[in-house]
Amino acid sequence: MASLPKPPPPPRPKTRGNYNCGRCGQPKKGHVCVGPVPAPAPGGAAPTPSPSSSSGAASASGAGGEHRLRRALSFDEAGTTPPSPEKKPKVEDVDMGEAELDDEEATVDVGARQMPREVMAEVLRRLGPRGVMAAAGVSRGWRDCAGRVWRDAEELRLRVLASSGVGLLGALLPRCTALSRLDLRMESDVDATTLSCIAFSCPSLRTLEITMAADAVNRITGEDLSCFVSEKSTLSVLKIGGCSNLDILNLCSSSLSILWLSDLCSLSKSVMNCPNMNELSLCFTQQSSDCTDLVTLMDGLGRTCHNLKKMHISSNQLSNEAVCALENANLRGLCMLSLILGSKITDAAVASIVRSCPSLELLDLSGSSISDNGVGMICKAFPHTLSRLLLALCPNVTTRGIQLATAQLPCLQLMDCGMSLCANVKNEKEGPYFGELNGGIRIIRKLSTLKRQPIHQKLIIKHGNLKKLSLWGCSAIDALYVNCPELNDLNLNSCTNLHPERLLLQCPNLKNVHASGCQDMLIGAIRNQVLNEFAAAEPSLPCKRLADGLKRVQLPQFQKQQPLEDDID
Repeated sequence: MASLPKPPPPPRPKTRGNYNCGRCGQPKKGHVCVGPVPAPAPGGAAPTPSPSSSSGAASASGAGGEHRLRRALSFDEAGTTPPSPEKKPKVEDVDMGEAELDDEEATVDVGARQMPREVMAEVLRRLGPRGVMAAAGVSRGWRDCAGRVWRDAEELRLRVLASSGVGLLGALLPRCTALSRLDLRMESDVDATTLSCIAFSCPSLRTLEITMAADAVNRITGEDLSCFVSEKSTLSVLKIGGCSNLDILNLCSSSLSILWLSDLCSLSKSVMNCPNMNELSLCFTQQSSDCTDLVTLMDGLGRTCHNLKKMHISSNQLSNEAVCALENANLRGLCMLSLILGSKITDAAVASIVRSCPSLELLDLSGSSISDNGVGMICKAFPHTLSRLLLALCPNVTTRGIQLATAQLPCLQLMDCGMSLCANVKNEKEGPYFGELNGGIRIIRKLSTLKRQPIHQKLIIKHGNLKKLSLWGCSAIDALYVNCPELNDLNLNSCTNLHPERLLLQCPNLKNVHASGCQDMLIGAIRNQVLNEFAAAEPSLPCKRLADGLKRVQLPQFQKQQPLEDDID
C-alpha cells in the first residue's frame, strides 16, 4: 500500500524582532546608543567565524567559563557576543525615528491638519478645567498640550461635584505645579483631607477660596485650619465658607493678609497672631445659641493685628461693650468698618467709633439701633473722608438723619437706607414668649419697642457726588425729590406708598432704577422722568405744591401720553 504524502509543516510564526538595543538593552525608538563598542583583534579585523568554529567556541566557552552566555540586560563584562544575522541593530532606523519624533513633538493633529503645539496649548487655556481634561483624552499630542496647560496654570476655578469629592483634587492639583490661586465651589463635603491635599499639591499657593453649596457640609475643625495656615508660608488670602465646626480659631501666620470666614458659631477661643493682616471678615450665624465672646476677640485684635485696615463682623452678639473693646484695641488705621446686625449698638457705640477711627472711608452699621443723633456725630467726625455710609435696617433713623448725612458729607458716593423708613415696623423678637395653656405653650407677642415711623414722610436729597442711593423697603416715604447730577443707580424696591405725583428725579446720569414691588403708575412716572419723555411739554404741565410749600413737583399727564413710535426720531 502506497504511503500518503506528509502534510507540509505549519508556517513559522512571524517574529516581530527585538525592540531593544543589542549593545545597551535600552528601547530603540528615540535612542542613541552609548554602550561600549567591541575592540578589534590585534592583527586586524576579526574573521567571521564559520558555523563549525562558532559551535566550537560555544562549547569551549561553556567548558572554560571565561565567556559566559549572558542576558540581554547584563553588561558586567566589556566583551559582547556578536549579534545573530536575524537581529542586526539598525542605527540608521533609530536616527530616522528620532527625527520623526522631533517633528511629531512640534505639531499636533487637529482634524486633517497639523497645528503647532504652542498654538494648541494657547487654545486649551481658553477652556475650563473640565474642557482641558476632556481634551487630554483625544490623543497623545492633545494630552501633552493639556499637560503644558496644567503646568503653566497660575489660577484655577473648579466646581467639585458631590460624586467627585476629594479624588478630583488629588488627581488634578499635582499637575498644577505653578498654581498660586485656587477657587473651589464645593458641592461635596470638605474635611481635613481636602486641606491636606491642597497643602501637599500646591507648594506656592497664595490665595485659597472655598465656597460651600447648600447641601455640602464643611467639617474642617479649628485645629485643621490652624495646621494648614501654619504650614503654608506663602498663603496671603484665605476665604472659607460654612465654618460652623471650627469651635476654636487659633491662627499664626506672618504672610496672611486677608481672612474671610463665614457661618461661624460659638467660638470658645479666638486668637489670631497675624501681624501683616489688613482685612478681616467674620460672619456668625444668626442663632440664639451663639456664645462667642466678641469683647475678648476685639481686645485680642489690637495686640496681634495692629495693621488691620478693613474689618467686617456680622453677629447678633455685637453690643456697645464690644465696640468699646475695639476702641481700647487702638486700631487707628481702620479705614473700613462694618458692624452689622448688632441691634444692641446705640449712639454710645458711635461715640466710641468716632474716637478710635479718625479716617474712616466706609461705615456700615446696618441693623443697629442708632438714631439721628448718632448720624450727626458721624457727619461731624468724617466730613472729608467718609464716602460710603450704610444704615439699612436702622428703625430709629428718620428722614432728618438721612438728609443731614447727604448735606454734611460732601464726599459721600454711596448711601443705603433700606428698610429704615418703614411704615410697619415689626419687632424681630416677636414670636413664642411664655405662658401655659392646657399643658402647652401659649403664644404671647411682645409689645414692639422699636420706633414706628409715620406713614407720610417726604425725603429731599441733594448731593453733587452721590452715585448710588438705596431706599429699598422705605414704605413710609410718600414724596421723594432727588437732585444728584452724578447719580447712576437708584433702588426704590418695595416703596409701596411713594406717590407717582410726588416724585421728582433730576439725575441726568441715571442708568439703573430698581422699582420691583412698586405701583404701575409709579413705574410709569419713573420711566417718563428718566427717559425725559415729557421734556418738550414741560412748560405746559400743571404743578402741585408739596406739603411744606417750598418744592413744586410736575405732574405728567398720562392720559395724553403719545405712542412710543412717535417719540422715536
